[in-house]
Amino acid sequence: MKQILNRLINHETISSEEAKRVLVDISDGKFNQSQIASFLTIFMMRSITLEELQGFRDALLELCIPIDLSDFNAIDLCGTGGDGKDTFNISTLASFITAGAGVKVAKHGNYGVSSASGSSNVMEALGIHFSNKSDFLKYSIDKAGICVLHAPLFHPAMKNVAPIRKELGVKTFFNMLGPMVNPSFPKNQMVGVFNLELQRIYGYLYQNTDKNYSIVHALDGYDEISLTGNTKIISNRSETMLSPSDLNLNQIQQSEIFGGATVKAAAKIFKNIINCKGTDAQNNVVCANAGLAIATVKGISHQEGFHLAQDSLGSGRAKASLERLIELSK
Repeated sequence: MKQILNRLINHETISSEEAKRVLVDISDGKFNQSQIASFLTIFMMRSITLEELQGFRDALLELCIPIDLSDFNAIDLCGTGGDGKDTFNISTLASFITAGAGVKVAKHGNYGVSSASGSSNVMEALGIHFSNKSDFLKYSIDKAGICVLHAPLFHPAMKNVAPIRKELGVKTFFNMLGPMVNPSFPKNQMVGVFNLELQRIYGYLYQNTDKNYSIVHALDGYDEISLTGNTKIISNRSETMLSPSDLNLNQIQQSEIFGGATVKAAAKIFKNIINCKGTDAQNNVVCANAGLAIATVKGISHQEGFHLAQDSLGSGRAKASLERLIELSK
């Protein structure tokens, strides 16, 4: 590690194989906490390269506990986090709306590191229990339309990093990796990223796969479709710019999608929206994101997907999906 740190401090980059090796060695407990913290910190101070991110991704996928959900043609809706915007749990709500629309969801998530409430925090607060048992997860996705893949249960290799990330409390390259290392290797993905540079890197990495994907970044900094302005979308089909007016919606204010400062506040907002008691701005944002996920899997227009998402939320099918998952996980 000393040699790697010296090279990185001197503004050198490392190869994908070296990056992979470092993460494997971290998982094997070969480095102390100070060395790991230094390694993470360096990557907060400079841009990560395509090769480095690819190496980190390959290591985590090789070391994860895999789960085969290929029979379900599922999608994962997952953002990198780290955008500093403290929105409510948009992609998690969008996941249940997507499931309510009949599209299977393999939701990869974790506790919040740089935000008040990550997807796992809010789902735990709602009464969902996490498991890595294959039979249970397949039963969940079959009966509720969704299963939850809580990252720490599938990435035991990262147990040496988790406490350091929590103590640092800021985004690290593990935020960038989260959506890439879903242990079910889904064929469909909707990914939100926190800047245009990372969106471009994701695009390069994903175009070399057989995935259906949509990678989104709102130009004012959100790692999701925020409707506070335009959103750039890179998919395996096209590269487009989405304006709220494309969905016949008005632009909204950033304050309208704030998520509260605690897990309890986040869970309250979540319940309001899933129970059709959210504001127009909240409902439109979650349906815009779910709509793109539905469109990605079904190969339809975003507008058609948006209407299916609105129907899923308004009809109560999204809520039914949530309630079924809570019941199954008891």
